[in-house]
Amino acid sequence: MQHRRTLPPLSITRRLLNIGLRSATLTSKFALIFVLAKFLEPADVGLYGLFAATIMFVLMGLGADFYTYASREMIVSRRDLWAAMIRDQGAFFLISYTFLLPVCLILFGVELLPWHLAIWFFPLLALEHIAQELNRLLVALSYPLWASIVLFVRSGLWAIVVAIWLWFDPSQRTLNFVLSNWLCGVIAACVLGLVPLRKLNTASLALAIDWHWIRRGIRIALPFLVATLSLRALYTVDRYWIESLGGVEVLAAYVLFIGFANALNSFMDAAVFSFAYPALIASASRQDHAALKLQMRRLMIQTTVAVIVLASGLLIAAPWVIDWLDNPIYAQHYPLLYWTVLGAVLFALSMVPHYGLYALRRDRPIILTHLVSLPLFAICTLIFTTPLDDRAVPAAAAAAFAFLFGAKYMAFRRSSASIDGHL
Repeated sequence: MQHRRTLPPLSITRRLLNIGLRSATLTSKFALIFVLAKFLEPADVGLYGLFAATIMFVLMGLGADFYTYASREMIVSRRDLWAAMIRDQGAFFLISYTFLLPVCLILFGVELLPWHLAIWFFPLLALEHIAQELNRLLVALSYPLWASIVLFVRSGLWAIVVAIWLWFDPSQRTLNFVLSNWLCGVIAACVLGLVPLRKLNTASLALAIDWHWIRRGIRIALPFLVATLSLRALYTVDRYWIESLGGVEVLAAYVLFIGFANALNSFMDAAVFSFAYPALIASASRQDHAALKLQMRRLMIQTTVAVIVLASGLLIAAPWVIDWLDNPIYAQHYPLLYWTVLGAVLFALSMVPHYGLYALRRDRPIILTHLVSLPLFAICTLIFTTPLDDRAVPAAAAAAFAFLFGAKYMAFRRSSASIDGHL
């Protein structure tokens, strides 16, 4: 039988340390993108963007979004059962790897990516997935600070090393050097991510693998997977589409500017959402609807203020960065930045009702809105192509995110009203 547990409050010091680590990670990723744009050829910058986006898309399928089920289950389960639940997740992932990794060869067979990157693609894909799942586990198990340490090593520390090295050593200004350091960073992150798990009570490992629990998780997670892949495809197709519209130079500029947008959303996840969603789930599981409503109001206020400040800061800082790069390609396509930042703001706002629906276990609206987002993006891109040219892609993405925000907000209002009459 499961027993609900109350999540411990997070101290201000731990929260500030978490934000600091996430900020350092974002700063490092920022620095890497700028250094790549400064020292690598635009073709290599564009190829790096395609490669990274494809990795992020495929690893969603590799994990099958099983965490959407497992994290919620672990948060409301006894601590002494966690080791067995993590092991059972691992059993599922092993099966997933066996079937899906060979399928990824198609990406190279149809020349979406060049074959010479395959040597980096497969180890990075597997290790990025393991590191990502460890991050999610640490957050769900109320280790957000340790999760931030792992994330910093995974995405920040190696980027610092690369940025400094490329700055002082022109001979290493190659894509292979960047990818080799990425691989080293992810390996180190996986090792660090396992450290807190050593504290778990391992007595439950004597239990047999709970295949019923796994099958139930698959049934719940698969619709999420389809929806997540639909949404994530938007972040992958956009790069291929913008390359087809404007070529590798426009793609290089887009990769740079999407880095600004991703930084905003990454900071929101670190400073706001990673702290908020376990508490939302806990309140919903206790059926404490008054607490849930209060938390949601606070989350919306915090998110709105944060995205306004962050978006303003990005737009103010961007011209300085473009001048420093001293490359006419990035200056020429500067209007792309406005659309990418607008899309990031709308996506961040959409995550507020998203987490509310997730806490209430109202999965259907999340799944349906994500499924609609990809065809909506495609339709809007086709409509916007004539008047906006290469700006059509980020403009269409912004339209899709605006739909996500509106649809999820209305769905959460209906769900909360059906529980206690009013939000």
